[in-house]
Amino acid sequence: MTDYGVLFRALAISRLAGTPNHEKVREILKRELEARGFSVEQHAFSGRPARVLLGAPRVVHGINLIARPSGRPAVRPSVWLVAHYDSKGQPISMALRLLGFGALLIGLIGLLFAPPLAPVPALAAIALGGGAAIALLNRVTDNSPGAVDNATALVTVFMTLDQLPRGIPVGVVFPDAEEFGLVGARALVSDRAAWFTDAAVINLDGLDDTGRATAFMHRPGTISAAIVAALRARAWRWLPVVVDGIALARVSRECVTIMKGNWRTMRVVHRPEDAVDRVRLDGAALVAAGLARVLRAP
Repeated sequence: MTDYGVLFRALAISRLAGTPNHEKVREILKRELEARGFSVEQHAFSGRPARVLLGAPRVVHGINLIARPSGRPAVRPSVWLVAHYDSKGQPISMALRLLGFGALLIGLIGLLFAPPLAPVPALAAIALGGGAAIALLNRVTDNSPGAVDNATALVTVFMTLDQLPRGIPVGVVFPDAEEFGLVGARALVSDRAAWFTDAAVINLDGLDDTGRATAFMHRPGTISAAIVAALRARAWRWLPVVVDGIALARVSRECVTIMKGNWRTMRVVHRPEDAVDRVRLDGAALVAAGLARVLRAP
């Protein structure tokens, strides 16, 4: 029987794509998948990171892990469980970054469209300047263990698999380089689109113990609707977050990203505080149980 706490501690280490810890975590994931009867393909890729990330390399090299039940190579999974396995640190949290980009947007709208009446231009300029200052801190580091983002989701995938009977056509994808701007997911869309055409993609990203589950409905369908009901999640068609589901929805039958947390969660994401000692895996267990109920249903 898997000790999920031990597995979580092994995965929740700083693991920026391309570092030794990143490779170490990949090997752990391969071992855990193979122990559960999956054959694992390593999909190597290269791609350019998002331009807004300061300090990122010009080209990112990574390896996506694509796992299917062994012994059934001709059967394509009808459902894919997805969770990116890289992490990154930044000088500012996700919460502050969202505030910064919001200030940028407000400042631009104020300067371009608001009437030039005092004090509107001055306030818009202040918002624009403040947002730009925060954006300039959007640098990539390797100083976050990434416990919630995204080691909890990795553990949730294994918790879910362990509650499913063998033979259910469920596959697993652990995309790489998500933190550089969905580079691994975009490579999957380019190179492996056929695997997802007739399948439902369930992407897991950031599952904290606190807060209510949230479903980012990239491409709604029957399975995603059942997951929303099982988790009593808030369903949204748009959210100000960048997740692999945005890319994978382009080639899948249906696609949803499940997150769980609150404003306090966003204050630690991408920071050294996103560490094992603040997580009990209650959120992971809750989401895994809900997913397993849906996937077991006839």
